[in-house]
Amino acid sequence: MYETTILIVEDDPPIRHLISTTLRTHGYKFLTADNGNEALMEISTHNPDIVLLDLGLPDIDGIEVIRRVRTWSNLPIIVISARSEENDKIDALDAGADDYLTKPFSVEELLARIRVTIRRLAFLRNAQEENESVYVNGKLSIDYAAGAVTVAGQPVHLTPSEYKLACILARHTGKVLTYRMITKEVWGNSWENNMASLRVYMASLRKKLEKASGGDQFIKTHVGVGYQMLKL
Repeated sequence: MYETTILIVEDDPPIRHLISTTLRTHGYKFLTADNGNEALMEISTHNPDIVLLDLGLPDIDGIEVIRRVRTWSNLPIIVISARSEENDKIDALDAGADDYLTKPFSVEELLARIRVTIRRLAFLRNAQEENESVYVNGKLSIDYAAGAVTVAGQPVHLTPSEYKLACILARHTGKVLTYRMITKEVWGNSWENNMASLRVYMASLRKKLEKASGGDQFIKTHVGVGYQMLKL
């Protein structure tokens, strides 16, 4: 069975201890870092499966940590922060975070977010192992085996959540998928936070694909309903 390794990046000792104890109690393997530079070293050295990241670190702001990691890795990053303003959440998600949990948080919700992320990782691994076909729609190509997206032959960098959204829409090209269906596929539930995250990720995914294609519209928004991958 695949063992998940989680990196805890938190400079507050009591919170770091709480998260560590929670993970240990539930059988997760984990590493810890109390600042941004140490986190980057742990990620590059040990390649954890998931990162739990505080934003208010003593040396590098967590947003900058996310940006640096995203230059070379798509590993899932769950932000755990006392910053509760919508702009802070949007900045983190735009930088490449996969989820956002606001302090104070419940242990049960943290574990639920981790389980959802693990299921998403399993989905991606299974897609890479079982699907050897390449999806093609106009200039857009998705190589499921390689987990890679290209537009007009050029690679497009997507976060894990953006990649899964692209795959979900591609599997149902031409069909309108509701917000609820998509959030359940990606995060396993329809929490309000995930509805907000969906809007951010979908806007980012659409922007990346349209920019790479020179303006082709791949994704259509059906206001109040959901999204659709158009057949080009």
